[in-house]
Formats: sequence, C-alpha cells, structure tokens
Amino acid sequence: MADILETILAAKRLEVERARAAVPVTELEAQIEAAGRKTLSLRGALEASGSGVIAEFKRKSPSKGWIHPDARVEDIAPAYAAAGASGLSVLTDREFFGGSADDLRAARALVDIPILRKEFVVDEYQLVEARAMGADAVLLIAAALKPTEAKRWAAKAHELGLEVLLEIHNELELDTFGPDVDIIGVNNRDLKVFRTDPEASVRLFEKLPSEALPITESGLTDPAVAAGLRKTGYRGFLVGEALMSKEDPGMALRTYIWRMIYA
Repeated sequence: MADILETILAAKRLEVERARAAVPVTELEAQIEAAGRKTLSLRGALEASGSGVIAEFKRKSPSKGWIHPDARVEDIAPAYAAAGASGLSVLTDREFFGGSADDLRAARALVDIPILRKEFVVDEYQLVEARAMGADAVLLIAAALKPTEAKRWAAKAHELGLEVLLEIHNELELDTFGPDVDIIGVNNRDLKVFRTDPEASVRLFEKLPSEALPITESGLTDPAVAAGLRKTGYRGFLVGEALMSKEDPGMALRTYIWRMIYA
C-alpha cells in the first residue's frame, strides 16, 4: 500500500508555498496583533474535565472518504460545546479531509472552548497561520517531522501563545518529545497505511513522558474502548468519525460521553 502520509506531506509543502506567497507571515502577525486575543489552555480544559473528550469536526478522511460532506461548523461546533466537549479539533486540510481555515475561524467565533488546529505541519509558517485563525493549540505529528524540527516548532508555538499536542504512534517517535510539549497523544492509527489499533495506546502508556498530559486518538468509535483507556490513565480522548458519521454529531457526543462515563 502506498505511504499515504508522504503523499499528504508532499501536497502540504506545495500548499504552504502558495499560502506564503499569497499572505506573507508579516500580514499574519499583524492580524494576530490586531485581534489581541489571549489563547485558551487545552491542557487545562482537559485536566478540569470530567470526560476529556476533544470533539473533532471533519467531513472526510483518506481512509473512509466522505463522512459528512454537508457538515456545517455553524451547526456542529456549538452543539459540541453544549454537549460537554472539553475542546474542539478542526481539520483545516482541504484536499484530504474536506476542511478549511474558514472552518476554524467560524468555530472560533461560535465557541469559548479551546480549539486545536488539526493539520499536517511541515513549516513554521503554519504555526503563525494557526494563531491568526484563532487556534489555541497545534498538532505536531512525530511521523512527519525530524526531532529537531518538532522541538524547534514546539518552542515557536509557545512563543506565539499556542499549546502543543505532539502525536506519536510508536516508541521510536518519542525522540521528538521536548520541553515545550503540553499534551502527548498516541495515535492508534498508523498514518502510513491508515490501519487502526487502539491497543497501541495500552502498549505505549507506561513509556510516555510524565511532563505531558496523555491523550489517545483515533479508533475510539466505541465509548467502552475510551472508558478502558481512561482506566489505563489517559486524560483526553480525540473522537471524530464516531460523531461525524451521525446525522446529529452534537447528540452523538452527548450519548458518547454518557456511555463512556456511566454505561
């Protein structure tokens, strides 16, 4: 099977070049200064939460195709917040996930919970973009970065006032961890082939650095699986397809949290 991650990263590098040519980083920095907005803490929200669910807004994925093609942020983001989401994850990749920067901007205007920009970061420019869009945290994917890049960009994110979620899939990727990582996420989906195994979170938990808040991502379609990983010690649960595949994602989240905690 082709390496899907490399395909995405190659497309993303071209996309960033075009974005930089259209909107120079100085313009993004001016937007940030003009907004004067203080960021919210995703880590703090997860630590204070009873459920720890980060609800994701996405319309499609490379593995499943279209999940909810006509989904509107205006409908779903407020419904997620009302249903008890600790944070919101918004896909801003258009080609592979059907998202956009406008989705995140719209969500920011509608909710007062922390927002994670879910993106394939290949350039520091995207961190400044994220801050200008209204994100509170950014995703850094270990499989897509060199250890030096991951640590340098995590530090840059902190300079911008953004928190950092470092995503790993195996023990070898822990060499990308550094002092500026706020949350460490175990992705149960292998991004090279998009195969999912929630047991990855169980195997890796004891090896995770204690300095970062541990969360688990992908493959959490069954709330019972999330409940089990909660007992393992995870404090956050990034849930997307289990919600977005339903007609009413907000109600799906309400049911998911109830079943995760009480069922």
